[in-house]
Amino acid sequence: MAKEKTVEIKPAKGRPMLQWVGKRPLKRMTAFPAQQVEIFGDNPETGGRLYHGDNKEVLCHLLANGFRGKVDLIYIDPPFDSGADYVRKVELRGPKGIAKFDGETYTLGEQIQYTDIWANDNYLQFMYERLMLMKELLEETGSIYLHCDWHRQHLLRCLLDEVFGSAGFRAEIAREKCNPKNYTSAGFGNVHDTILFYTKGDAPFWSRLFDTRQEEETLDDFPKVDDQGRRYKTAPLHAPGIRSGETGRPWRGLTPPPGNHWRYIHTTLDKFDTDGLIEWSDTGNPRKKVFEDDSDGVAVQDIWLGIKDGAGEYPTEKNEIVLERILCASSSVGALVLDCFIGSGTTAAVAQKLGRRWIGCDINKGAIQTTSKRLQTIIRDQMAERAKQKKTPELIKDENAPPEPAQYGFTISRVNDYDLQIQHNEAVNLACEHIGVTRTKADGFFDGTLGKRLVKIAPFNHPLSPPDLEEIKKELEARSEEQRDVMVVSLGKELAVEKWLDNWNRLRKRGDVPNKIEVVELRTDAKYGKFFAHKPATARVEIKRLKSKITVEIKDFISPSIIERLEDQSGILKPKIDDWRAMVDCVMIDPAYDGKVFNIVLSDIPEKKTDLIQGAYELDPPKGKTIVAVKIVDMLGEEVLVTRELS
Repeated sequence: MAKEKTVEIKPAKGRPMLQWVGKRPLKRMTAFPAQQVEIFGDNPETGGRLYHGDNKEVLCHLLANGFRGKVDLIYIDPPFDSGADYVRKVELRGPKGIAKFDGETYTLGEQIQYTDIWANDNYLQFMYERLMLMKELLEETGSIYLHCDWHRQHLLRCLLDEVFGSAGFRAEIAREKCNPKNYTSAGFGNVHDTILFYTKGDAPFWSRLFDTRQEEETLDDFPKVDDQGRRYKTAPLHAPGIRSGETGRPWRGLTPPPGNHWRYIHTTLDKFDTDGLIEWSDTGNPRKKVFEDDSDGVAVQDIWLGIKDGAGEYPTEKNEIVLERILCASSSVGALVLDCFIGSGTTAAVAQKLGRRWIGCDINKGAIQTTSKRLQTIIRDQMAERAKQKKTPELIKDENAPPEPAQYGFTISRVNDYDLQIQHNEAVNLACEHIGVTRTKADGFFDGTLGKRLVKIAPFNHPLSPPDLEEIKKELEARSEEQRDVMVVSLGKELAVEKWLDNWNRLRKRGDVPNKIEVVELRTDAKYGKFFAHKPATARVEIKRLKSKITVEIKDFISPSIIERLEDQSGILKPKIDDWRAMVDCVMIDPAYDGKVFNIVLSDIPEKKTDLIQGAYELDPPKGKTIVAVKIVDMLGEEVLVTRELS
């Protein structure tokens, strides 16, 4: 296993410097290794990279593994204000959209173990640390675009000034995000969000963008028509400023207006006149003709209209045109683009289509799954187009066609085994709700209170042990004024726990010594014994070798979690699912599974929400014995892996 590495981070030196309670400079971090879990496509090791984990740890991992100063462009759409904005909306597959319900209900704050990420101070520290790491990853000619709204825009701009320096500020883009709102209270409807554009160095990569003119704009901007019917306007041939060279001397006896000079040298002016590109006024003032069909279009400014977001799987899913503009303006073909809040995968999708390399990460496993599905579909289409070009090379490629993809594959890795932590956070939420615990967001150690007692939720991935109780003891010793008793909630406990508790509570039986500790086992306790126990999804899959093919047929699939959520939301009417395929989001098959990394050789990803998976598949078998692995992902993102060895 790869060893951990320490990464040094340079201090921020920009001005002004924002202050908040608990501000801590990020000087160094421990970089955890990444565990590769899935691969897809051709040469995935040199392709795109998807990481599942806390983006702070992922960014540190990238710094420790050769990406310092190698990223050309960063786009991030971090959480604005409420984790509720990031709840994944789930709809069962089928012609009628059988049912809709929420997917991941945990907030970002719960996932990353911040006591209250949305409290101003914690949010600022959260973003400050990540911006510091992103700056280290950026190339000197690189740029960063931070998408935000009115909730944190003013603070995030101050943070960017501090990390990148105020000289790094390039633009504040206002993007129309929705239709006008009819407000009933005093105030203007908020219909835009903001994209803050900063660069790392003084000479960033930049490619000016132009929009196609609308007919009304053409008539306004080019009001004149020549003898051939070409629309044009005129522009001055002089510019402000006095010059001592040729452009400052008279041309054809004409002197520029006082305080001005000619924009062009005399030979160029002569050529303009010979080519009929100069229009002379009645008073003899020359102006250059600028034709509409020679212009690049309307230069894109810092107000972007008409590119509103659509209704995607995630409510905050961004319009691809937003990313197209950013990538085309601040990166070239083959450049490396990073998005460490990848969400539904729009940044990686657009980068893949525009011939850029990409890295994406997210703390939410559902986001990684959604991005993976989206990229598989795009890359398969690109592979088909490549095969078509090879088969019929005489076809002339459209000059307006997108560039060649920078990669035809990608890897998915997990940093610091984050799956276990998310499962723990989900379980903590369920346990607190079941028992009636009041969450204490201001306490970094105890999870909440129940009556007058403090509550600590022990890790659910192992039975409660004496070392867990020793941690509580140390915390209580550090709080000498704390008088409350403690309830410890666990799924089970080791035998040695009883002896530890007897020794601890012996002195506290009289009532004059505080901090009695009581343990509640959710699996056995009479009062809390009905605690929800997660039932994993299951599948019945038939895998055979038939003549020269491997056949895979999914006979049945059931997701108790989906059934339970439907029942919770359905009220009196019980949900009915006529076809088990309505619960399945996608199917992936690896015909030569090595037990570690899942190589996606076949993937069944229905194009529309109303479509169902096929359920039966044929593949070419590898030589000799092999292990065939079938991964089924339900609509909540839960994965079922079925394997079978074939001789």
